Amino acid sequence: MRIVRLTIAGLFIALTAAACAGGAAPSPSPAEPIKLTVGLGFVPSVQFAQFYLADQAGYYRAAGLEVELINKIDPDLVTLVGQGAVDIALADGTSVVPAVSQGIPIRYGATIYADFPNVVFAPAATGIKTIADLEGRKIGTPGRYGSSWFMLQALLGAAGLTPDDVKLEIFQDFSQRACVERGECDAATGFANNEPVVIGLAGGDPVVLSVDDIVALQGNGLIVGESTLAAKGDGLRAFVAATLRAEEEIIADPEKGLEAAIARIPELASDRETQLAVLEATIEMWHDEITEASGLGALDRPGWEAMVDFMTGLPDSPVARPVTVEQLLTDELLPR
Repeated sequence: MRIVRLTIAGLFIALTAAACAGGAAPSPSPAEPIKLTVGLGFVPSVQFAQFYLADQAGYYRAAGLEVELINKIDPDLVTLVGQGAVDIALADGTSVVPAVSQGIPIRYGATIYADFPNVVFAPAATGIKTIADLEGRKIGTPGRYGSSWFMLQALLGAAGLTPDDVKLEIFQDFSQRACVERGECDAATGFANNEPVVIGLAGGDPVVLSVDDIVALQGNGLIVGESTLAAKGDGLRAFVAATLRAEEEIIADPEKGLEAAIARIPELASDRETQLAVLEATIEMWHDEITEASGLGALDRPGWEAMVDFMTGLPDSPVARPVTVEQLLTDELLPR
């Protein structure tokens, strides 16, 4: 028996000969990439490093995706995802509950922040050490809405206080940190991986109060519209898998994430130390005991149940009608 070995060149000659004989071989055409518009937070930031890395390293492209990253505020992204104008986006768990209760057809499908990032921070010089010490103090916050507002109510409630027991200063432009730095506010709401980190690098020693031991509020994760999930399910799953791959790489090597963020936002290079510190604090929030057991992106169903109960029970509850965890979450995005 004679074995015939056909090289790539030989294969090309054979196909050409067949074509000349009238039997042209079909040439497969590459599949069209699945286009995804991806919504991130209000401004480009090192905190979105896993999305930048997955894009620059070609993980999205290799998965057959054409990804456009955009930046908008959380309320706008929730609405746009529900309308199908944005395919997938980062949104806070505390935004998903009221949205679904109002009939916006979205689902939360992958956890990015396993730890809830919102906190109250205060300079040590104010004498604030516990939640009870906030009574009568001036606290800066963006407004009576969103994740900071729900966190503040949970925090105060743990000490038997309400928002009426503090002096709220509203900063719609999110400049409450400056109020604290000027000494015009005693404390402010912010993010554990942002304001306290920056203040600490500047030589401050901020006190940080969190809701971790009070109620399991759920942080930012990836949300999708129900119609988009039905139409682009395979592409969305590929996107999540590629993003989590980049996240794992950044956890192992934060410098890789910093470089990806600088490539996307060159001005970050002017303060590498601060940006790396913010990224390292962010990385700590990407994983917890649940993700350690079930993998990055895993959903904390008991935590969601506790959060729904808390938000439903608030005096001015944003939950328009009862919702269940099954209506809020989907397992369709995570690797199977």
